[in-house]
Amino acid sequence: MTEGNFVDYVKIYVASGRGGKGSTHLHREKFIEKGGPDGGDGGRGGHVYVKGNKNLWTLFHLKFVRHLKGTHGGDGGGSRSTGHDGEDRYLEVPLGTVIKDKETGEVLFEITDHDETKILATGGKGGLGNWHFRSSTNQTPRYSQPGMPSEELDVILELKVLADVGLVGFPNAGKSTLLSVLTSAKPKIADYPFTTLKPNLGIVAYRDFQSFVIADIPGIIEGAAEGKGLGHYFLRHIERNSTLLFLVPADADDIKKEYEILLDELRRYNPEMLDKDRLLVVSKSDMLDDELRVEMKEVLDKELKGVPYMFVSSIAEDGLVELKDKLWKMLNV
Repeated sequence: MTEGNFVDYVKIYVASGRGGKGSTHLHREKFIEKGGPDGGDGGRGGHVYVKGNKNLWTLFHLKFVRHLKGTHGGDGGGSRSTGHDGEDRYLEVPLGTVIKDKETGEVLFEITDHDETKILATGGKGGLGNWHFRSSTNQTPRYSQPGMPSEELDVILELKVLADVGLVGFPNAGKSTLLSVLTSAKPKIADYPFTTLKPNLGIVAYRDFQSFVIADIPGIIEGAAEGKGLGHYFLRHIERNSTLLFLVPADADDIKKEYEILLDELRRYNPEMLDKDRLLVVSKSDMLDDELRVEMKEVLDKELKGVPYMFVSSIAEDGLVELKDKLWKMLNV
């Protein structure tokens, strides 16, 4: 999937159908000039549903959908004929989609399971025909109910990527390269910051035909929690990951400081993210000789105080098997 096809944010106006009117028909046939009321009920207006689809990975198919409306219910007829129900409309979305009210920002619901279906706009109820209003004192009512009006609202659909492991790091830390060697994903890789502008997903093949999903989240910058850069667009994708893999390059000026800045951005965006399992990976470790690696380990052991870390080189494919083992163990404790 190309970056242009990955859409994780759309706005749509939705409206249900209004209910049909009840009928005020009076029964008439040969030899029966003044039959009683027999007006039927109006049909229900069409609902608008949101439905989860595990085969979708993006909201691209909704990118150009600006309006979605259920059809109106049919009016009631004579002989107590009920009007037809309006046609329902469905918004199929990938798992991990959050639906919000555009006006208030309120989260209406989230879709996390395949075939999970929820009503977004309820169709108007059909009005009752005059047959329902007959009585001993009013045997020919010439009135009926109108149908209930439709529901209208503007909604925002936000996709939060569902993945087991999320790659977190500053731009150009080597996240896309690591994803490309761990999985068969083909993210855009180049030697400049913000090469990745959309999340990339890859499936890591593990032993005994087992696997897990890893997501390359676009690079975080300091101040992302306040929306700096594309902060909020990036950070929301990390909320779904059960394990966070922090990537800091071996040539960083201060590995501990970079790790703490990343951690602080997550804390400021959503403190609950600090409850997730974390692993620090020092990337580009092929730049280190044995002596320098030993010195760096001694420093990190003192500074990180129990935070698990390991050295990996995507280019030299060093430490990748150990990394898979570690991640699998963290995911299946």
